[in-house]
Formats: sequence, structure tokens, C-alpha cells
Amino acid sequence: GTYVHCNVASKEDVDNLFKVAHDTYGRIDIAFNNAGISPPEDDSILDTDLEAWDKVQLVNLTSVYLCCKAVLPYMLEQKSGSIINTASFVAVMGAATSQISYSASKGGVLSMTRELGVQFAREGVRVNALCPGPVNTPLLKELFAKDAERAARRLVHVPMGRFGEPEEMANAVLFLASDESSFMTANTFLVDGGISGAYVTPL
Repeated sequence: GTYVHCNVASKEDVDNLFKVAHDTYGRIDIAFNNAGISPPEDDSILDTDLEAWDKVQLVNLTSVYLCCKAVLPYMLEQKSGSIINTASFVAVMGAATSQISYSASKGGVLSMTRELGVQFAREGVRVNALCPGPVNTPLLKELFAKDAERAARRLVHVPMGRFGEPEEMANAVLFLASDESSFMTANTFLVDGGISGAYVTPL
């Protein structure tokens, strides 16, 4: 493997990342754009200031734009490729726990992904959005430690009654990256334990 240090909010860093990948391996078949933040200062619109809004938009949405913009020329040249952008279940429904900039950024990722998927479908490049439900990551564990009530409020909406595991998201990405999903593009791929399909959840 090759490690390239990259600030995903820097155009120069992102361009270099994909250049190094292409120079090293001769082609780029898969791009998984997965960086994201969810800081505590991103809350209700009434409490979230412009600085917090901008920071989340930069890391969660602008970075995906930069990564797609940088990798697409390589994929278009080779007439193949799979891009997977991480959106969220909050891109398709209102979150019970408000994070206004996070939700808006993920909606932007989903919409951009859909447009790119349609735009480049006939040129061999597929672009899909992974939309995870809440996942058992350090970010979520930190939320539990800080605010158990807020975390529990999230769990009550998951029909499966548990959070997703990182491996379950990785397997979904593996599917979207592979030829097993060759007829899928511009897709909203929900891996959310049933959240987006539920009106009420059983207790």
C-alpha cells in the first residue's frame, strides 16, 4: 500500500493524492470519499454559528467535490471506475437530533453523487452514495460518553435495535466498488438497520 498525507479540504493535497495513486499504480479504479466531521457546535440552526456551518460544509461536502473533480479525469480516460461518496441516512430524512450543517452537507453529497452518476453513466464511470445509519465508531462512543440521553435517542429509531458496525459499511462499499454492482449508478445505497423505512420502531 501507499500512504499519502492529505488534507481533504485542500485542492493541492487532493490533486496530489490522486496523482500519486495514478503514478504508482498506473490507473485508479475505485475512489471512496469518506472523510467527515460532526462537531458538537453543529446543532440546531438556532445555535449553530456561521463558523461551525462553514467548517462542516468544507470537510463534508467541498472535500467530496474536490475528490470527485480530481479523480474523474483519470477514470474518464480509462473509461471505467467506481466512485463511492459517503452521505448519510439524514440525507433522505429529517434527523431526530439536529445537526443542521451536517444534515445539509450530506444532502449535498447525495445530490452531487446523483448528478455525477447520471452525467458519466455512458462513459463507464459509476458514482454511488453510501448512506449509513448510526455506526459504532469512536465518534459515536464519544457521544455516548458525553450525552447518553442524546445517543439513546438515536438508537430508539433503529428497527434492528442496534448500531451498525464499521465492517458492515465496509462490505457495502466493497459491493459498490466491485463489478457485482455493475448496473448501479446515481444510487442512494442505504445501510441503516431499517431507519429510513420505519414509521415507528418496535420496543
